[in-house]
Amino acid sequence: MRRVRVRVPATTANIGPGFDCLGCALSLYAEFTCEILDEPDRLEITGCPEIYRNAENLFVRAYRRAEQEMGVQPASIRVDIRTDVPVSRGLGSSASLLAGGAAAANALNGGPLSRQTLVELCNELEGHPDNIAPAVLGGMCASFVEEGKPVTVQVDVAANVGFIALIPNFETETKVMRAVLPREIPFADAVFNSSRLAVMLHGFEHGDLELIAKALDDRLHQPYRKHLIHEYARAESAARKAGCAAFCISGSGSTCLGVCEGSRAASIAEEIQRELMDSPYEWRVHALKVDREGSVCTFA
Repeated sequence: MRRVRVRVPATTANIGPGFDCLGCALSLYAEFTCEILDEPDRLEITGCPEIYRNAENLFVRAYRRAEQEMGVQPASIRVDIRTDVPVSRGLGSSASLLAGGAAAANALNGGPLSRQTLVELCNELEGHPDNIAPAVLGGMCASFVEEGKPVTVQVDVAANVGFIALIPNFETETKVMRAVLPREIPFADAVFNSSRLAVMLHGFEHGDLELIAKALDDRLHQPYRKHLIHEYARAESAARKAGCAAFCISGSGSTCLGVCEGSRAASIAEEIQRELMDSPYEWRVHALKVDREGSVCTFA
């Protein structure tokens, strides 16, 4: 086959105490159509701003890295990008491009690379696996890097757990959000986070929203980043008033994330949207589920 469609989920990372190690795939998607061309030395990209229509596009970089891993010659390709994953909003837009490119190259060359290998290749380019792992594998993933390679396990999330994404109209740059973090933290703060992360994962596995509400707290990044997200306090108040059991920053922002009873997610999202309707930051509120498939390829 010479043409493939790839669907990649958005991802949220950190999730309270899971700083730099926990991510989850969500039911918001980027879709890519990739086709091998007969003409030599050609690259065509549509569906994105002109500035990204070149070999430095993250989709293309991951595609080339996968070709290299498979030992095949670089192909001329045409790529069309259609995405609902907003850029620089803490929902894994770069991870979706990388996962999509690697998956497309793998599929168009017979699929010799395992999903774990795809995670490793994309991690080389991204620099951290917390978004990459769920973008490729789906579900909630806990990861760390050992000797340059990601070690990833999937964490069960009960079917009753729902998520609410609150997406404002402003971006946050990861490097800026990193810069506000302290270089050292108190020992007590490390214990605070590690203990809550362990308990929180149990809460997600068993769908215990009360337990998640107690454990989804953090001292490593959110206290330093909240003030860079306009109306964070207002968004949190609206989410909790509407019925979210817990609330946090998605990735490094600017999106915020609520955790709620899945059966009520749609009505909760509507209520939050009403509460924030007059905001100058034009919050868009989405009721989301855990995506359990990760990157999916279908041949056209």
